[in-house]
Amino acid sequence: MSRVKASRFVCQACGFASTRWLGRCPNCQGWNTLVEERETSIPAGGRVRPGEGQPAEMVWLDNVPGANAPRLGTGLPEFDRVLGGGLVPGSFVLIGGDPGIGKSTLLLQAAATLSRTKPPVLYVSAEESAAQIKLRATRLGVPGQGLGVLATTQLEAVEAAIRKLKPAVAVVDSIQTLWSEGLGGAPGSVGQVRECAAHLTRIAKTDGVVLLVVCHVTKDGLLAGPRTLEHLADCVLEFEGDRHHLYRILRAVKNRYGSTSEIGVFEMTGAGLREVAELGDLFLPNDGSPLAGRAVAACMEGSRPLLVEIQALTATAAYGMPQRRASGLDSNRLAILLAVLEKRMGYRLGAADVFLNVAGGLLVEEPAADLAAAMAIVSAFKDRPLARAALVGEIGLSGEVRAVIHLDRRLEEAARLGFKHAVIPQANRDTLGAAPKGLEIEGAADLAQAVERALA
Repeated sequence: MSRVKASRFVCQACGFASTRWLGRCPNCQGWNTLVEERETSIPAGGRVRPGEGQPAEMVWLDNVPGANAPRLGTGLPEFDRVLGGGLVPGSFVLIGGDPGIGKSTLLLQAAATLSRTKPPVLYVSAEESAAQIKLRATRLGVPGQGLGVLATTQLEAVEAAIRKLKPAVAVVDSIQTLWSEGLGGAPGSVGQVRECAAHLTRIAKTDGVVLLVVCHVTKDGLLAGPRTLEHLADCVLEFEGDRHHLYRILRAVKNRYGSTSEIGVFEMTGAGLREVAELGDLFLPNDGSPLAGRAVAACMEGSRPLLVEIQALTATAAYGMPQRRASGLDSNRLAILLAVLEKRMGYRLGAADVFLNVAGGLLVEEPAADLAAAMAIVSAFKDRPLARAALVGEIGLSGEVRAVIHLDRRLEEAARLGFKHAVIPQANRDTLGAAPKGLEIEGAADLAQAVERALA
């Protein structure tokens, strides 16, 4: 039966399909994102037939055997921490990050370790040749025994290699450069990425192989390709950091087998990525000298307390519209803090440029860093340094300092790093038991009290 060749225009940002080209996608409002794709449609005059195979059978939940299969350790404890304890057999793990951040380096180091503990391991590179991978492995000092390398962009070749080698783990670098000869469109198009990912997911589930797949990101930092890509994956990881800084942060955005609140910290060296198991004062100032616009926030990253330095700078606006810039913090949160400081505290920040930065390139998302960010802004605005204190608390719209969780662990970490003073929400202070030895703790019910206790 003959098949009809169909042509459609697909948005490369959201996957919207149209029978004709449009300058602007009506779904995501993106300009010039529709690209023509030719594919084979259903047989003329026929109907789509369901896939062949054994029909699925219903089972009672009580009779389902427990999934107690041991996890596969990658040899990188920081990587395993983010995964929830290691790789789960049959899982599809997606790793995204900016170009040059170290995704391929991380996966090659993990693959080399796994090739010794759970051989064989397959490394598929659709972007580099086998010789280039060998050069990187030599630079990293990782052995190649038990590690197979396949340099191809064809999905069918990847499937054949997995069926033949039967590896415990397979790395695919990257999904945007794979293509299937049975589909229309260029590699990286929405249709190719979606179908290649779906096919790899079926391989992972049926063969029990762990698939570690690299995914490109857009200029906005989002995973490139259709949103379906993230839904198909069992675990979505983001490898972030500034290439001009030494440290890289690995965090989970989605994890069906563990928590999404853990992070892994790595240091980029000439010999590859080195784990930073003990964070300590990693994100604190080296000198400790009192300077205006610097505050220390006691944060929690997953199960680990972390003290970070938040820097602020205020200046008279040189243009008509004041600038508000935040690096490492949510810019929307910065706008809220500035509005609260102006309305509740009377600080005239409406005509000032305000810049906020988290030292070390770390991304802080929890609202418990509000108090430190606000005190850094106040310190910069008054040009008065803050006392050396650990600050923690969420700020409400009425200017109150709200309670936070895991306060005891934050304070213990502050005391361990030599802090003698801490400012916390008054609600936490009223219920707090014994304070860590050598740490003086003051409570603040609102911003006015916090400023009084935090300024030197």
